[in-house]
Amino acid sequence: MKVDAALALDALSDVPVVARRLEEEGYDGLYTFEGPHDPFFPLLLAGEHTERLELTTAVAIAFARSPMTLANTAYDLQLASKGRFNLGLGTQIRPHVERRFSMPWSKPVERMREMVLAIRAIWSCWHDRTKLEFRGEFYTHTLMTPFFDPGPNPYGLPRIFLAGVGPRMTEVAGEVADGFLVHPFSTAKYMRETTLPALERGLARSGRTLADLEIAFPVMAAAYTTEAERDRAFDTLRSRVAFYGSTPAYRPVLDAHGWGDLQPELNALSKRGDWAAMAERVTDEVVGEFCVIAPPEELPDVIRARYGGIVQRVSLDAAVSDPAPLVARLKA
Repeated sequence: MKVDAALALDALSDVPVVARRLEEEGYDGLYTFEGPHDPFFPLLLAGEHTERLELTTAVAIAFARSPMTLANTAYDLQLASKGRFNLGLGTQIRPHVERRFSMPWSKPVERMREMVLAIRAIWSCWHDRTKLEFRGEFYTHTLMTPFFDPGPNPYGLPRIFLAGVGPRMTEVAGEVADGFLVHPFSTAKYMRETTLPALERGLARSGRTLADLEIAFPVMAAAYTTEAERDRAFDTLRSRVAFYGSTPAYRPVLDAHGWGDLQPELNALSKRGDWAAMAERVTDEVVGEFCVIAPPEELPDVIRARYGGIVQRVSLDAAVSDPAPLVARLKA
């Protein structure tokens, strides 16, 4: 199992020091996300100041960009990091794509599949010297002159990871991606009953098996040493579970446990801005199913027992004073 760390910083100037520290602590990779800052710039700095960490966007919002811009940025990061970059893409939801990014939204599953194929066609033009002739329903790329062609990448092509929750997007990841990013709002039961079968259906369409795909899961986790810390961890993660659970698209995960009726209730409270009431609706049982809360020395064993047969890499948001032993045990 590989272990990743989130690179969530207030300032780009902090990246070199933090990235070097994460590498020294034994992490296998670090990832950024589309939040207050662009997800790509920190990885350029991280690649410059580390030697072995894999660098992944988890995720960059695909529909906020075109296949050409994504292909170009990922190609350059692969070059700058000497072959350590993974392009992780996600859809976001319609209001953000249309109202925050002012970009078109339609048929997200079909659009994401075509986006990945278009990126690969562009890379093939540059790296394999094929003619650029991609024509799809959403994207068309047929022009590439020598001035804009970077030529073959000496470090090969980046891997593409797709994020998903529902079975249709998950199938697309199995069909066209190199890896799958499990949404934090997931459970071992949902992954075994829904996620893995969907991935296998998509993989079958491309003549592959689960052995050909890397699955990464950002575990909602907390470490505690006292009962007071344990209670605070439950309260903190209870709010996160309530926030995720209010999203209509994530109801199938709750349905898998017979908790589907909780979703519209949380959604209604979220529209009223009653975040405290939302958290109150989430029981300890629900938190315990979605999250791992344990003493630091027990976290690796709990994660291995719950997810070891499902995923190949994990990341934790559990704050511990000395993460190196925890990372080493997870990797072992």
